[in-house]
Formats: sequence, structure tokens, C-alpha cells
Amino acid sequence: MDGELTRMTAADLAAAIAAGDVSAAEVTEAHLARIEEADPRVRAFLHVAGDQARAAARAVDERRAAGGELGPLAGVPLALKDVFTTIDMPTTCGSAILDGWCPPYDATITRRLREAGVVLLGKTNMDEFAMGSSTENSAFGPSHNPWDLDRVPGGSSGGSSAAVAAFEAPLGLGTDTGGSIRQPGAVCGVVGVKPTYGGNSRYGVVAFASSLDTPGPLARTVLDAALLHEVISGHDPCDSTSVDAPVPPVVAAARQADVSGMVIGVVPELGGEGIQPGVLAKFNESVELLESLGAKVTEVSCPHFSYALPAYYLIAPSEASSNLARFDAMRYGLRVGDDGTHSAEEVMALTREQGFGAEVKRRIMLGTYALSSGYYDAYYGKAQQVRTLIIRDFEAAFERVDVLISPTTPTTAFRLGERVDDPIAMYLADLYTIPADLAGNAALSVPCGLAPEDGLPVGLQVMAPVLADDRMYRVAAAVEAALDARRGYPLLNDARGLA
Repeated sequence: MDGELTRMTAADLAAAIAAGDVSAAEVTEAHLARIEEADPRVRAFLHVAGDQARAAARAVDERRAAGGELGPLAGVPLALKDVFTTIDMPTTCGSAILDGWCPPYDATITRRLREAGVVLLGKTNMDEFAMGSSTENSAFGPSHNPWDLDRVPGGSSGGSSAAVAAFEAPLGLGTDTGGSIRQPGAVCGVVGVKPTYGGNSRYGVVAFASSLDTPGPLARTVLDAALLHEVISGHDPCDSTSVDAPVPPVVAAARQADVSGMVIGVVPELGGEGIQPGVLAKFNESVELLESLGAKVTEVSCPHFSYALPAYYLIAPSEASSNLARFDAMRYGLRVGDDGTHSAEEVMALTREQGFGAEVKRRIMLGTYALSSGYYDAYYGKAQQVRTLIIRDFEAAFERVDVLISPTTPTTAFRLGERVDDPIAMYLADLYTIPADLAGNAALSVPCGLAPEDGLPVGLQVMAPVLADDRMYRVAAAVEAALDARRGYPLLNDARGLA
């Protein structure tokens, strides 16, 4: 029975709990058992909160027994990226500088999940401060891709994507700054969603790049992702960048799963040289599939997308160099050299030297240089101008089409250690996802098959206008349903490297 529960979708689990067919406690125990069995190999979790999860599940069961109303995901377990503050669990952001830190407050999204009855299983591994594309930058060691344990699960939300792919949790939550939900979603064969920037709250999400960071769902089906999207979204007065607008009807769109009459644009700049043949083949099959479902597919050039990667690696490190200045060894976290013989400045320097990893230091230096006197206009200022041109590319494209599509990543999951000494090769993993972050519009990745040369998952990226998140769910759900019908079974039941 435990195995059956861990294979069920979040929507089916919630329905079974609400109907009394299974208890939230039983569902939680099944997933905790799966974590105990699988996580020594996957290493998705940094902290498993068994006692808290059991208490949350009991509360859902008691509410149901008393005749109380249950939310659409009440009793469903979730793996929470370790960048969201949690009052009852450590929040480390994958960094030694925050090892063991327990925040004094919950993030708004953490609070919304608890209020909805979602059961938080624990905190998942990530690239340090969300800086990376493989989860190898974690101070606590890498996570592994359940499809092939010798490969990366993507990043920075690699722990959450691996947990969902390994059936350790039906739902995961990550953050997307340059592709950190969609890219791990693609390489782990799950759905990864970056909502419209400001569509949900960043309050209590430890900042990497404040104008880019966007929390979002990871799930094994499009409907599950949509249900989680609605639970976490909505205006938050605690976040000055939160949009005071209705949440797009993403659940209704996921259930519609119909693209007839839609106009879909293919972006030629997101492809071409460097793309793995199997990834390109699956993308082309997806284009043909959408046409067969009644969509009109047309090519739409976005000429400035080619400059997104260099612009991003000036803007994001610049914001990181400012945001990470708060880790000064004076208020919380690691403190090195506090023995009475060092000045405050020396303690700060020693702490940062020991507490920050190599990639974080690299980006702090890049950002500090780009913001420095004499270079600000030449680097950071120019990058922001490119960002404006990318936004205009999107605006022009969406005057012609309903959504844009591309491969999510140029390649399938690469091997652990393969790119750790080559930052440029690592950065190229986010080549196709960065434009949507710079523009702030919605984008998701949905599994579209397995690359023939290695049998690993490929993701289709669907990009929608700002606050038109429902459009991408409509397209993704149609692709998912059509592919499942062709195979005769859902992709999520395919064989994995993790038996």
C-alpha cells in the first residue's frame, strides 16, 4: 500500500484523503518510509522533519473527522527547498555560513502551505544561495538524479526536483532566478513552473537576485503543479514586489488541456548550435504534436534573446553582491575568529572566507566589479538596457502568438563532476530559461519524452505573457495528455535508475 500511495498524484491523494479512503497520517508515513529507503542514494533532503510532518497530518485528519472543510491539497506531502524560512526547521540555503540556523519566522509561502494543510516533509538540498545549475555547489554535497544516480538533478532546486522524481514527495517547491525550477524539472522528468514575477510572495525567501527570484511548483503532473500554484499565489503586503492582481485560473486551464485555435510561436534563437540531437528531436515531435491537436505553430524571432545569458550574469551577480552583504557574522549564522583577538572586520572576512563556497565568491566578485565606480554604466547599466530589449521582444512576440515554446535545456542531465571546473559550460545549462526570468513573464517545463541516445528526460518549455500563466498550463496539459495517450501510460511511471 505504501508504494501505491507514493505513486499517486497529489490531486488523487487529496481526493482520497477528503473522501476518507486513506488518512493523511498514512500518506505521510508512506512518504517518510520512501525517503528512508531512497534518500541515502538520492540525497534530496538536507533535513527530514518527521515529527512535524506527522503532527501536520494528524491535524488534517482531525479537521476532517470534525467535519471541517479541507483545502485542495490538504494532507498532501511536499518537499520544501531550503531557501524558504521555516520557524521549526533549519534554513541553510545550502551554505555553511547558515549551517544550523533556525529562523524566527515563516516565509509567507511556508505559512500559506501550512494553512492549506500541506504536509511539509522537510527541507531539500540546493546550490548554495541558489547559485548553480547542478546542486553540486551545495556545502552539504550534491543530490543525484533518480533517472541515473551518476548524473545531476539540475539546479538550483535539484533537491526538490529529485525528491519528486524519486517518489519521495508528490510535490516540491523551488525558486527560479535563471531557470532553477524549469531546468531541474526538465532533467528529472517532472513539471517545473516559474510563475509571473510578483505573482507570489518572496517574503521569507532568502534572496539571491531580488528582481529575478520567483518561487514556484515542481510536480509529476501539470494539474498537481497548478493546484500548488494556486495555493502559494496571491498578493502579500509584506513583499513590495508582490502584484496586487487576481491569481490566473491555472487549475481550470490545466483541466481544459485544449490548444485548438491557439497560436504558438517557436523561437529560433532558443536552439541551434550546441543542442543535443535527442533534445531537438523531442522538441520537433512536440511541435508536430501541438499542430495535430489543432494549434497553429509559427516561427517568431526574438533577436535579443541571444544576449540574455551575458546580461543575466551581470545583473544577477550584481544583486547577489548586495544581498549577501547581510551575512556579516554579526547577527546570525556562522562566526569565525570571535576569540577576542580579531576586529569585527577581521571576523567578517574570516567568516565569509570559510562560510561561502567558490561559486558564491565568484559571483560576489563579478557583481561587485560590475557595480563599482567607473564600470557601472559599462556593465550593469548596459545589461539592464539589454534586459529592456528582451522584454520588448516578448511583448512584440505576444502580439502575434498566445505562447512561445522552446526546449527547456540544451542537453539532458550531465554527469556529476563533468562541469564543475568549467563555469561557462555550467551556465549554458540555463541558456533557454534565462530570457523569461529577465522579462518576468511566466514559463514552465513539461516532460516531452526521453532522448533516444541516453534514455533521459527532455523538457518542453512553454512561455506566456505576464499574468497569463493559465495559457502555459493549457498548453502543457494538452501535451501531457496527448503523450500519455500515445504511450498508454503516464511518463511518471517510466523506469528510473532508482528502482
